[in-house]
Formats: sequence, structure tokens, C-alpha cells
Amino acid sequence: MSDYDAIVIGAGHNGLTAAAVMARGGLRVLCLEKNHFIGGMSSTTELIRGYRFELAGSVQFPLPNEIYEDLGFDSCPIYEPEVQSASIGSAGEPPILLYSDPEKLLAHLGEVLGLDALMGMAEVAAWAEAPARAIGRFDVRKPPKSLDEMWACATNESEREAIRTAMFGSVMDVVDRFLPDREKHAQIRSMLSFLAVNSTYLGPYTPGSALCLAFALASPGDATMSKVKGGIGAMSDHVRLLFEHNGGELRRHVKVVKIVSSGGRVEGVALSDGEVVTAPVVVSNLDPTATFTQLLDRDELPEGFVRRIDAIDHRAAYFQMHFALDGLPEFSGPYEVLNEGELRRNVTLFGTAEQLQLDYEGCVRGRVPQSPSFNLQIPTLDDPDMAPSGKHAASSFAFYFPIGATHLEQTRLRDEMAERIVAKVAEFAPNFPEVIERQFNYPAYTYELMFGCTGGDFTHGLLQPEFMGPFRPGPRGWPDNEVPIEGLYLCGAGCHGGPGVTFIPGYNCGYAVLDSADSARS
Repeated sequence: MSDYDAIVIGAGHNGLTAAAVMARGGLRVLCLEKNHFIGGMSSTTELIRGYRFELAGSVQFPLPNEIYEDLGFDSCPIYEPEVQSASIGSAGEPPILLYSDPEKLLAHLGEVLGLDALMGMAEVAAWAEAPARAIGRFDVRKPPKSLDEMWACATNESEREAIRTAMFGSVMDVVDRFLPDREKHAQIRSMLSFLAVNSTYLGPYTPGSALCLAFALASPGDATMSKVKGGIGAMSDHVRLLFEHNGGELRRHVKVVKIVSSGGRVEGVALSDGEVVTAPVVVSNLDPTATFTQLLDRDELPEGFVRRIDAIDHRAAYFQMHFALDGLPEFSGPYEVLNEGELRRNVTLFGTAEQLQLDYEGCVRGRVPQSPSFNLQIPTLDDPDMAPSGKHAASSFAFYFPIGATHLEQTRLRDEMAERIVAKVAEFAPNFPEVIERQFNYPAYTYELMFGCTGGDFTHGLLQPEFMGPFRPGPRGWPDNEVPIEGLYLCGAGCHGGPGVTFIPGYNCGYAVLDSADSARS
């Protein structure tokens, strides 16, 4: 008899979701996590005593109703802030406030940008609906559509054109159509551009970037991207409690070094201390590349399957910073309105769409942007308990950071990128350098070391057309290239339903295991 019915490698949000679904279904499940904290890149973790940070993910994506209800997320402290973000442009314009309330947002955009920009934004949102449906953005427990099925889900020629643009066009093909004025619409164009490239290795004018825009704007009804009290890690904690309530066992500080298999069937896992834990089912929350090239002997896998794995793109060009602050940045000049209330909780500082494209091209050549595009979040304005009294925890997510250099060159580029981000904030809030008590500069390779994701890629496979829909694996691989080992499943963000904090890949995987067990019993 095996030690467990199923073993899950990694307690990221998807790993915990798969584990919770299987445990609730009656299986004896063990979840193994190499870190002392759970949630993976959807965690809230204390980096400095008293300061808790959302290490990577910080936004709760709109969830399919089925998952929201089945996993009881209505009891989680999810909320929509009055203003999602305040966007600062590059030409001294007043900031644009993205209100959560649609009526307030429409009134504000109409006042600041005019009716034509308001209509353009509505048309961009409408454009996103067909491509999101084609890639199954909110499909649960369904395989990805084939290319023919993606095309067939369009109901008219306008939707077919939208799907075609999403698959083969750039985000600016969409933006230039609906928001063409490069000066008047500059801030909105910049915001949409950044939204559409931050899960890719593409520029906003590069073909293929449009699909990410559709993914990001998709919503199952009235739901929007939201925040979580206590940080995004509260969502992972909720699923962990569900897992443990149903008899699941979680072990931390345990590193899996090998997936054990024999005769084409999984038998368990080997740990770094030499222990072997057995189970007829092993679920990997790691990305497919790490799963099949680090935990298995790639030479024993079919050549065609290995080629599919090797084709996955993990070139993550993001840069994350975390700050312990002794006070709040004080914005000056035309941006003083941001000092009111909690408007400083999420400030975005983007260059133009055209500059973002140049930054991407510079990144490919190994250059740090002169004026990086990024956001600065201060969650302690909503959640004061995430820092000591009177202090603040802040984080920044920036693009484009060069990749592929030597470690020594990466260190130099890391420091250069950090200096430019701090300097740019100081252009708008001059006191910012003075209130920084401590900061952490994290290029993508830092997250590879911390979480084990290949290249530090939080998407587990970039959000580009060649890695979405039928080109993104499910729990048992691709429709035309199944995992060649019986009992081995995938549940991470690299699976269909990801990337992002969607819980879909883990949910799909958990039920795939249960369905297989039911089928075997019958």
C-alpha cells in the first residue's frame, strides 16, 4: 500500500487548490513545500521583522463563479478599492483615476479625456470579449478549444476579426483603432500597453501582444480585478485551511529532488534528505519545464514531448522592488491630489506606448530603460497591520529588465534599474528617497531561486498566442501530446486556465485526478 493516494509538489495557490479538491474528494493527500511560507508567488511574507509584502502577485483576477462558490471565496476578505490605480503620464497631465465603480469611472474619464476616449475604452473592452471566450478564459473543467473551435465560437465577422487580431496582431493594432490620438489619449494608451505586455516578452507594437490585453480585460460579468485584506496570501491561506480541514497533510521545508517512476507509471517522489514517499498519483505545481527537466530524466522522455517542453518561452523581463518606508511619498506639482485619502495606494508611472516599444527593443539588446515604466503600491494604506505602526510596506513592478546576461552583469543592471525606479518616483514625490529605510531589488532570476520557476517566469509560460489555448497544457499535457507517465499531473499556472491568480489550473487538475479515480473504480 502506498503512503498516500496523491502527492502535490509545491504549495502555491494552484497546488493547494488541487490538493484541497482531492482531499475533499476522499483521497489521502500530502502537499510538499520547500519554503517556510505557502502560496508561492501568491503569498504575503515577512521579509523584514514587522513588514509583510506581497512577494509577486498582488491582484486577484476575476474568478469563474463556479470556483468562487465551490471553494467558498465569499468568506475571503476580497474588496474593490474605490480607486484601482492612479495613472501618471509623461507630459505633466493630471493623473487619471481608475475608479472601481463604473459610473464614477465613466464620469471621470469623460471629464478628463472627453467622450471620444470614453467611447474608445468601451470599444476596447468589447473587443476583448471574443478572444477571451476563444481561449476559454473562464472555462472550468473543460479542455482548451482547438483552433477550429476557437474560430467557431465567434458569432459574427466583428468577433472573428477580434480573434484574428488577438492571435496575430499587436496591442497597438487594437489601441490605434479605438484610441488613435497619441497626445490626447496618451495616458490611456500607455496604461493599456503596459497591461498587455507585462506577462509577455513582447513590445506593445510587436505582433502577438494583443492576446494578453484580451486576457487582462476579460470579466465573467461585473467582476473586476480586486485586492485582498492581508495581501494576496490570504487567498492561499484560505485554500490551505480547506485542504487541512479535509484531512490533507502539508509539510514545509521539504524539497522534492526527483519524481520516481517505473514502467511508465509514477510511484512517488524522492526528497533531498533521501526519503522516498510513495503514491500512485503525483501532481506538480512547478512549471512544465522544471517538472520534466529537473525532476525527471529528460533522456527517458519521448523526443516529441521534450521538444514541446523546450519550446516554452520563460523570458521574464520584469523587475520587482520591495520597500520598508518610514513615511509616505509626498507628491508635488500637478500630482498633489494623490496625497488625498488613499490615492497613493497604487500609482502607475508609464512612458508612452511608443517609448515602451523602444524599452522592449533596448531590453532585447541588454539595456536598462532610461525611464522605466512601473507601478508603486502601498498596501499599508488599506492594511496598516502589514507594517509596524507609523511605517509602510511598498512594492513596485517594473518593465523591461534585460535578461540573459552573466551574473556579474545582472548585478550591475539590477542596481542600475533600481536607481532609475527610485529616481523616477522622486521626480513626482521628491521626498521618496528620504523615507526609504530598506529596499529589496528582485530581478526575475531572484524569483527563480526563491520559487523554482524557470527563468523566474511567474506565468510558467508567457501569455502569448503560441502558449495559450490548445498550446497550453492541461493536467495531463497537451491535446496532441499527453504526459508520457501514468499518474503524473500538472496543476501550475503554466496549464490551461492560467496564468495569473485564477485558481483554475489547480481546480481542473484536482478534479481530473478524482475523475480518473472514479473511472478506474467503475
